[in-house]
Amino acid sequence: MKIGIVNSSTFGMYTSDLMKRLGRIGGIERIRVNKNIKGEELAEKTKGIRFIIASVTPKYNEEFFKLNKETVLICRHGLGYNNIDIEAATRYGVMVTRVPGKDERDSVAELAVTLILNCLRKTISANQVVRKGEWKERAKFVGWELRKKSVGIIGYGNIGKRVGEILKNGFEVDILVYDPNILPENIKEKGVNLVTFEELLRKSDIITLHASLTSENYHLLGAKEFALMKKGVIIVNAARGGLIGEKELVKALESGKVRAVGLDVIENEPIESNNPLLSFENVYIVPHIAAYTREAMRRMDEKMVEDIEKVIKGEVPGEIINPRVTQSSQARSRNLQIV
Repeated sequence: MKIGIVNSSTFGMYTSDLMKRLGRIGGIERIRVNKNIKGEELAEKTKGIRFIIASVTPKYNEEFFKLNKETVLICRHGLGYNNIDIEAATRYGVMVTRVPGKDERDSVAELAVTLILNCLRKTISANQVVRKGEWKERAKFVGWELRKKSVGIIGYGNIGKRVGEILKNGFEVDILVYDPNILPENIKEKGVNLVTFEELLRKSDIITLHASLTSENYHLLGAKEFALMKKGVIIVNAARGGLIGEKELVKALESGKVRAVGLDVIENEPIESNNPLLSFENVYIVPHIAAYTREAMRRMDEKMVEDIEKVIKGEVPGEIINPRVTQSSQARSRNLQIV
């Protein structure tokens, strides 16, 4: 049984023991494809692959699932799965799993806080000045304290809640939360206030995004939303790039409405060299590294291996995104229960 690691450069990088464990299941093939590869070509590239360990690219669409007759499991090496057509996967009998939120929780939350602090204190820019031998320019880097600021958290799940804990307990900030899936009685932390989306936009000094990307919240922050924000607001996104309309963000930066931006993600990754966001000194972009800690990587890699082992044993793995697939005739025809 062949296992394909598709576009993930980090899986197994620091977990050689897990790679050996995976190797006992079957042959391992690292597959690198263009992020915009068509479904037909992707199906051909993964021919003979029973288990796919998937990155954020490419897209596994209807065409892929229609033409791929052998893959029984796609393990998403991360939290988001918007590059996988879940309905098509279910129709064609392919199980899709992901890592649980707790596996990335601390790593992503800590990176988000790092970006917030950098936007306030301009540490990356200050370091670049030192490297150029321009120490005397330090007066350009007068920043702001985080303490007592109002921070709006959009999405109060595993990661958003952890960001709130760090900021509230470490910096005494006022936390404003917008999450349509949370009821007021479920907010038990003192100093954390569940508010409307509009109220969060109007009152926050800093806005940090921790929501999943759906068709409903695509470009959640656009022209209308930026217009409602405070002048000098800071925006941080360690969730999904598609939550922010980039053209509208550029306009908000040009007008001074947005003071600084910290991004771990953008809508079209990797970023192109002519992206206008790269022309702003107050925009700090890192290459989707929020979960890149040794601890998180081990937890994520182990989950992928466990998922494959469970399917081979005829068990249903945890964090299955499309549980209905286990009852489908298509899944049975693909010999999902590999006993």
